[in-house]
Amino acid sequence: MGGPATFGALLRSHRHAAALTIEELSDASGVSVRAIGDMERGRSRAPQRRTVAALAGALGLSPEERRALEDAVRTGRRRRSRAPLNELPRGVRDFTGRTGELAALSRLAESAADPGPTVTVVVSGGPGLGKTALALRAAERLADAFPDGRLFVDLRGMDESPLTPADALARLLRGLGVVDRHVPQDPHERAGHYRALMRDLRTLIILDNAADEAQVRPLLPADGPGMVVVTSRRTLAGLEGVHHLPLAELSPAEAVGLLQKIITAVRPAADAELDQIARLCGNLPLALRIVATRLLSRPSWTAAHMADRLADEERRLQALSAGDLHVATAFMLSYRQLSDEARLTFRRLALIPGPHFDAAPAAVLTCGDPRVSEDALDELVELGLLQSPYPTRYRLHDLVRLFARDRLLAEEAPQAHRAARDKLENWLLDTAVTAGRWFEPGYGAPPADPGRLVALDTPAEAQAWLETESIHWLPALRAAAAAGRHRQVIDTAEAMHWFSDRWIHWGHWSEVFGLARSAARALGDTRVEATHLNYLSWAASTAEGRPRDGLAHALEALELARAARDRAQEAWALAYASYATRDLGDWEQVAAHARQAAEIFASIDDKEGYPQAVNVLGDALRNLGRPDEALHHHLTLLATLRAPGYGGSPGVREFSLGLTLRRVGEDYAALDRWDEAADHYAQAIPPLRDQGIVSGVPVVAQMLGDALRRLGRLDEARRAFQTALDGYLQIGEDIQAAEVRKELTDLPAG
Repeated sequence: MGGPATFGALLRSHRHAAALTIEELSDASGVSVRAIGDMERGRSRAPQRRTVAALAGALGLSPEERRALEDAVRTGRRRRSRAPLNELPRGVRDFTGRTGELAALSRLAESAADPGPTVTVVVSGGPGLGKTALALRAAERLADAFPDGRLFVDLRGMDESPLTPADALARLLRGLGVVDRHVPQDPHERAGHYRALMRDLRTLIILDNAADEAQVRPLLPADGPGMVVVTSRRTLAGLEGVHHLPLAELSPAEAVGLLQKIITAVRPAADAELDQIARLCGNLPLALRIVATRLLSRPSWTAAHMADRLADEERRLQALSAGDLHVATAFMLSYRQLSDEARLTFRRLALIPGPHFDAAPAAVLTCGDPRVSEDALDELVELGLLQSPYPTRYRLHDLVRLFARDRLLAEEAPQAHRAARDKLENWLLDTAVTAGRWFEPGYGAPPADPGRLVALDTPAEAQAWLETESIHWLPALRAAAAAGRHRQVIDTAEAMHWFSDRWIHWGHWSEVFGLARSAARALGDTRVEATHLNYLSWAASTAEGRPRDGLAHALEALELARAARDRAQEAWALAYASYATRDLGDWEQVAAHARQAAEIFASIDDKEGYPQAVNVLGDALRNLGRPDEALHHHLTLLATLRAPGYGGSPGVREFSLGLTLRRVGEDYAALDRWDEAADHYAQAIPPLRDQGIVSGVPVVAQMLGDALRRLGRLDEARRAFQTALDGYLQIGEDIQAAEVRKELTDLPAG
């Protein structure tokens, strides 16, 4: 279902009900025709109060209809108070031509504001024609037409592993402001949530490099004032209700114009020479840009000399198909002029699995010195063989990647590039283990290593690396699993166990722990298999919202742990079973599993597991209508955690203390003992904040505000609610933030 109607939609609906044209409403209200049109199209969402009053009066709205219109204005103001989303890579500065195509996209953008299906355009054409460049140039020109922002997703359609529709939807939802924990795990639910958001947003979406209709179809909104531009080498003729914009080569005049824009600003060149260069490049923008950049880097070369070299190179490459010949000629001409280090770097960039990268993996693949690699990468950027769409990140055009791979296979022995690939995969997984252990009790900061290629000196740096470079280390983990490097797979997954709690909604934890489970089974290690089945249970239940699968994994882990006589994993299996049954709402089973887990944890003196099991046991008892028993268990646990000499990791102890204090507060609240509830909620906030549990602090602060309000301590309640509001806004929890705003509004003056 969509949300409340936008101001523009309501205004249009009332105008139609009154049987007025825009001109007639303008005459009756004194508001200009253009202003009314902009409001109805969503370009003006927050008009002044007097404008709204004039329109409401002219339309003869009832008090209820007037209030609904005013509410829509307030909603629009809240939306526009956020910075528009503008997640676009850099476009090319020397874009030339395509005036007809840009005009067509502008006309379609104008029509997108009209009621009806979302406008979708497929820009299709062969490689090197500038499809992405056209989409980005159009996005720059249409910024004002899409006040809710512009988003870009590379679908990686020509890669060995294109982006799945589910992963693309997750990226789109995050780009639209949905926090990770609110991204549905089910792909159909993701698509529905995305369509519901786009129904009300004037947003431009660029879906670049699409593989086929099946990849794109789930990413197309049904209706709304936004617009989607899809680029693909295929026409995607199977998509229904879309506009098609096929690209051909640049016209000879446009091709020469592009060369003139790049070259003649620095040196003169005769039109005949530029005509010959354009013809030899097939009038393809990618080839033209690379050749022009190559010419600029050689001050002694004339345009005529460049044309002669292109002709010679083309003769050497006649075996290529006509479509590939022009770009390959341009690539080879630039490649031959690279320094030795840049050529080696270029070839081996084809071994990097992800769509974009920084200098570190390039250094691993070559000399090991990131400064030397940065120089080589800069050389490649200067010559147009490498793109830098974001600061410190690099990207190979898919055609250039194929050319780099061809050079690698042609110029290096198979054992050399296999060794380079193995070295990169090992470095990625070793770095992932080092970063992941930052979050594991007993490890923390890694030992100082002056040779480390990436900064991992703080937990924030470790988390940033793991998240950003997951596009590389996850494929490396898959490769290790496929190669039978079982122990490496297990060690990597084990290092991710604690970190996974900080990135719960990544979407790939089941794969990570599933690979480790399979590796353990291959090694015949029942204990380790039980361990990773337990992690797999957590991933299914907590991270992915599949509690039935989570319960099945936990019960299988329980069986294996008992067979291996591993009491710790037996207790954890029972604990994970309690989490899964909690999500299924079976509180009797939750209590049974949690009680058994707590007893085993206590018997083996497990300081991490015992508090978690007791807290879940108390939750179950409270939900079974036995808050006195829940309070007894939680208070006993609280005393244990506070006892001198409790032991265990300080971080785990503080984390458990914060969660237990919250549970005690909830127990007192269930007993209507609001003084004690408020006291324990207040005590819970500092340890949760100190342990970086940013999502837990506003929840407890909201509970504290409610308790204080019930006690009549209104000034304190207001401060608690404000803390909750600030916390929710910090983590993007808009729904909860709206609830707290209402609490603050409804709070009587103190």
